[in-house]
Amino acid sequence: MAYILPNLSTTTVLQSKDKPIILHQTPSSSSSHLHPLLNLNNTLPRVSQLNQTAPPATPTPAEERSRDDFFVNLGMAVRTLREDIPQLFTKDLNYDIYRDDITFMDPLNTFTGIDRYKMIFWALRFHGRILFREISLEVLRIWQPSENLILIRWNLKGVPRVPWEAKGQFQGTSRYKLDRNGKIYEHKVDNLAFNFPQPLKPAANVLDLVAACPTTPNPTFLWAPVDDYSSSWIEFYRAVKETLDQETLEIPQDCLLTCL
Repeated sequence: MAYILPNLSTTTVLQSKDKPIILHQTPSSSSSHLHPLLNLNNTLPRVSQLNQTAPPATPTPAEERSRDDFFVNLGMAVRTLREDIPQLFTKDLNYDIYRDDITFMDPLNTFTGIDRYKMIFWALRFHGRILFREISLEVLRIWQPSENLILIRWNLKGVPRVPWEAKGQFQGTSRYKLDRNGKIYEHKVDNLAFNFPQPLKPAANVLDLVAACPTTPNPTFLWAPVDDYSSSWIEFYRAVKETLDQETLEIPQDCLLTCL
């Protein structure tokens, strides 16, 4: 009795007395639906493809420490400048955030070295007390346009001791550059914007000190020589510069009390 069986095998067999004879092999209708594990060659990426993108290099412990030191010193520099600048005319600065070879630049002069840098601020305090009844520095803004640059926009106000001069003020920008250790190695003063009152005498206008005086702080202004006019502000600048031009940089001991 013969039975019709379903297509359970992919092989057609003829039985003989001695051994089965395989005539041909046909693919099963379900061969294309085999278990996913049987098609690994078509699904898994090749080893060469996995090795095409190398992992990023891991920084060494020394590089990590150097990077940490930079950000620690950067934060200390910002905090110190924020505290020191408004008290510039009443107390000395904290010089731990500066390098010994720091360079100071303004529109007319360049000075290098921590001793000259200290002398600049000593001269500002000393001559500021002599020439002005009141003098102060206000910080308007502190920001970082880049990682190694600190910018401070400030406003200087003063009331001269002479009766014919009204109080005046001017703004400027201090640019502090930091090295990879987070220490300040350059201090540049620029973008000076003057706002002095009209003097009563002599008749010359103190605004001749600058080539232009727009309201925006973005341009850099250059000082022009003035021979026929003198004011407390000009005398203040000249006195500070003459102090820095001296051959000896030793601070006179009898002047220390005036600057405290």
